[in-house]
Amino acid sequence: MNKTFFLMLIFLVGGLFAQSPVGIWKNIDDETGKPKAHIQIYEVNGVLYGKIIKLLNPEEPNPKCTKCPGQFKDKPIEGLQIMWGLKKDGNEYTGGKILDPKSGNIYSCKIELISPDKLKVRGFLGFSLLGRTQYWYRIQ
Repeated sequence: MNKTFFLMLIFLVGGLFAQSPVGIWKNIDDETGKPKAHIQIYEVNGVLYGKIIKLLNPEEPNPKCTKCPGQFKDKPIEGLQIMWGLKKDGNEYTGGKILDPKSGNIYSCKIELISPDKLKVRGFLGFSLLGRTQYWYRIQ
């Protein structure tokens, strides 16, 4: 009986963690269709953040964010915080920002967990209709 209860508890807790975008995700390059980077999404006091932890096949070794503004300028892309300020809003996380290291542009951002292993990431200017959507895939 105790063994069954313990297994059910592990399954339940595991299911709760699967419902969160916290983890490591792989994004896909819009132009090539190939995996581009691993992004770690983490939570601090109910707010989600994301940083690039690994570039996949970079064109140059140790690239820096030369087009990025302000505090992000000339920082190494690996380790760069590219997402911040996302708060839970129903099934989505909204109110955040996302940085495109390639262009240096910062966009409003919202994300939604489509399934435990697929994340919809929307970057936009002003209205959500004016933007771009990517799908990221869970690694961990």
